[in-house]
Amino acid sequence: MAAHQKIAIVTGAGTGVGRAAALAMMNAGYAIALAGRRLDKLEETARMATAGAALPVATDVADVDQVNALFDRTVAHFGRLDVVFNNAGRNAPGVPLEDLDPTLWREIVDVNLSGMFYGVQAAFRVMKAQDPMGGRIINNGSVSAHAPRPNSIPYTATKHAVTGITKSAALDGRKYNIACGQIDIGNAATEMTERMAQGVPQANGEVKIEPLMDVDHVGQAILQMAELPLESNILNMAIMATKMPWVGRG
Repeated sequence: MAAHQKIAIVTGAGTGVGRAAALAMMNAGYAIALAGRRLDKLEETARMATAGAALPVATDVADVDQVNALFDRTVAHFGRLDVVFNNAGRNAPGVPLEDLDPTLWREIVDVNLSGMFYGVQAAFRVMKAQDPMGGRIINNGSVSAHAPRPNSIPYTATKHAVTGITKSAALDGRKYNIACGQIDIGNAATEMTERMAQGVPQANGEVKIEPLMDVDHVGQAILQMAELPLESNILNMAIMATKMPWVGRG
């Protein structure tokens, strides 16, 4: 491993945005611990890279012990940690707010919010203790961190809360030379957004097909955030399909 090679952790790296980010970073020369619940998907991501290095680690981010073990194993294997992309998340079926199962609510909170916090906390502990001190944390928010879709309260609430985590970590990380930012993504073409090509409910009650964008563009945006020197930080970046309806009224 080259002395200048950057070390990263990407959660949810087996599919979608996490895979796109991991590949963009590995192909730029990063060594990455690929985290996710399915080891076979992580190994598949590793095989797709043309450069860099990969350490697939089966991890459920809702389990704080597994998250801490992921960080311990990464440092033991690569020697330090420069970048963390807290990406893992999940959604719930679109049901009326009053019909949402509280068990499902807790499951979404455990992954999208608690899992995000566990990743930030573990990153702080590693980055403040290493030499040179510091590093970068990138949290996956969503355009839902700004405005909801119909019948999306668990996803929307947790993504709004991610913004609070990002801002708090950006402030608390200053003394440790830790930069924390957030990427808010709208309509990247992944397994999670396939339904949009068939039509999804709008705020006015209509169902409309929405434009999608290549998920690799998101990977490149995350790489751009990761590559900044620690004296600079993109606190918030929104990247979206140009013609999606998010910025209009509806």
